[in-house]
Amino acid sequence: MLTISQLADYAGVTVRAVRHYHAKGLLPEPERDHSGYRRYDAAAVVQLIRIRTLAEAGVPLSRVQELLEADEEQFATAVREIDRRLRAEIRERQQHRARVAQLAAGDSLALPPEAVAYVDRLRELGVPQRVVDMERDAWILVAAQLPDQMGPLMALKSAQLETPAVTELYRDMVDVADWDADDPRLPAFADRLVALIEESSEGWEDYESAGEFALDDGVVALLDRIFLDSVPVAPRLLVLLEQRGYRGWTRLERIDCPPEAPASRGS
Repeated sequence: MLTISQLADYAGVTVRAVRHYHAKGLLPEPERDHSGYRRYDAAAVVQLIRIRTLAEAGVPLSRVQELLEADEEQFATAVREIDRRLRAEIRERQQHRARVAQLAAGDSLALPPEAVAYVDRLRELGVPQRVVDMERDAWILVAAQLPDQMGPLMALKSAQLETPAVTELYRDMVDVADWDADDPRLPAFADRLVALIEESSEGWEDYESAGEFALDDGVVALLDRIFLDSVPVAPRLLVLLEQRGYRGWTRLERIDCPPEAPASRGS
C-alpha cells in the first residue's frame, strides 16, 4: 500500500495533481487508515497513470472520465474528435504566432509594405523620429480606409521625398513643433511650405481629380487632430496657410480670396 507521495512518484505526477484528480472525481480517494494516512493500492496507480497519459495527450479533464469508461469503439471515436479539436487549436496558435511576429515587425503591424518602405525611407533620410512617428500614425489611419489606394499614394509620396527641399522641410518640422505660436520664423516657414505645395501639387491634383483619394470627413478630422495635438504652432500655421491661399491640412483646398493678414501679427 502506498502513501499519496509514493503514488505520485510511481505515476510520475505531483501530489498536487493527485489531489486535483481527487477533486475532479477522476481518482477515488481512499479512507484514512488507523494511522491517519490514505493508502493507495496498485489499481490506483494504474488509474492514475491512465489519467496522466490522457491528460498529457491533450484530452480535457472534463472528458477523461468518459474515455476511461469507454469501450474500444467509443474510445476511438472520442480520440478522433479530440484530435480534430487539437488540430484546430494548433492552427489557431499558428495564427497567433503570425500575429505576434507582426507585432515584432513594428511598422508592418498596421501598414502595407509600400507604406513601411516609405516610413523606412524617412528614417534613412535622417527625418527625426518624432516626425516619422506622426507620419506613420497618419498613414495607419489612411490605410484603414483606403487599403487599395496605398500603392499609388505611397508612390507619389516617395517621389516627393526625392526632392531635397521636401526632405529638409521634414527635418525642420521637429524644430517647428517646439516653437511658440508667435515665433517670428513661422511666416517664413509657411512660405516654404506653400512653395512646396505648389511645386508638388500636379501629381496630387491628377490623382484627386480621378476621385481615387477620397478620405471621408471623419478620417480627415482624425488626421488633422494628430497634427494639432502634436505641434503647438499648428493652429497659427493653419492661419498662415489660409492667408497664403490654402485651407486645411490633411485635405488642402485652394481658396481664391485668402483673408488679409492682421497687421499686428505679420504675414
